[in-house]
Amino acid sequence: MCFDYDATPPVIAGAATDHRDLVLTADDGNLFLAFEAFANQGGATGVVVLPDVRGIFPFYTQLADRFAEQGHDALTIDYFGRTAGRETRREDFPFRDHVEQTTFEGVRLDVAAAVARLRETSKDRRIFTIGFCFGGSNSWHQAANGHGLAGAIGFYGVPGRAWPAGAPTSISAAAEMTCPVLALIGGDDQSIPPEMVDEFDKALTAARVEHEIKVYETAPHSFFDRKQEQFQSESEDAWRRTLDFIAKHS
Repeated sequence: MCFDYDATPPVIAGAATDHRDLVLTADDGNLFLAFEAFANQGGATGVVVLPDVRGIFPFYTQLADRFAEQGHDALTIDYFGRTAGRETRREDFPFRDHVEQTTFEGVRLDVAAAVARLRETSKDRRIFTIGFCFGGSNSWHQAANGHGLAGAIGFYGVPGRAWPAGAPTSISAAAEMTCPVLALIGGDDQSIPPEMVDEFDKALTAARVEHEIKVYETAPHSFFDRKQEQFQSESEDAWRRTLDFIAKHS
C-alpha cells in the first residue's frame, strides 16, 4: 500500500492557481478521469502526475496544484477508465480489482493523451512525468515510450518488477530510455533492496542515460506524506530535488 486516502503532499501551498476535473480520450477510445492545474500566466513546462495503485485521489490532485504553484502546468491521470469508468474515486473504491487489469500499453496510451493535452498550447513544451510506487515505475517506463519527455521522475518505484501486465522491468528498459531519470527511494523500503537500486544505477549508466538516484537511508515506502512528520527533512529534500531536476532539464 502507498499513501492513505487522507494523505497530503508535504509541500506548502503557494500562490492561488486554477484547476478543474476533466475527461481525456486515449487513442484506443478509452475515456478516463484527469485533473489539471494551471500555473499563473501559463506554465512553460508541463508535468504528468502518475498515482499509486489507488489511481486518482486527493493526494495527487493536491500535488498537481503544488506544481502549478511552482509555475508548472500539471495533469494527474487515473488508470482505470477501461475497467471502472469515470466515477469519482471514493475511499472505499476497490482499486485492487482494477489495478490488476491495468496494462503497460493502456498506461502508455493514457500518458500520451495527457502529454498531448499539455502540448495543446505549445507543441514544443517540455514535459515531465512523476509517479509514486506503481506510478514511480510507470513514470520511468514513459522515458522509453516515445513521448518525447524532458525527464521522468519516480518516487519509490520498484525498478526490478515487471508491472503492470506487459511491462518490462525499468532495469531492462533502461537501454530504451531517451530522457533523464530521477529516482527517489526510501532506504528502509523492503520492496526496493539496495542490490536492486545498484542494478538500476548500473543499467542507466551503461545505457548512458543521465540520471540521479537518491536513497533516503532511514525513510520507508511512501515517506513523502505530511503525516510522516519524522521524515520532513527527507520530504523537503525530495521536493527540492524534483523542482531542481525540472528546472535543469526545462
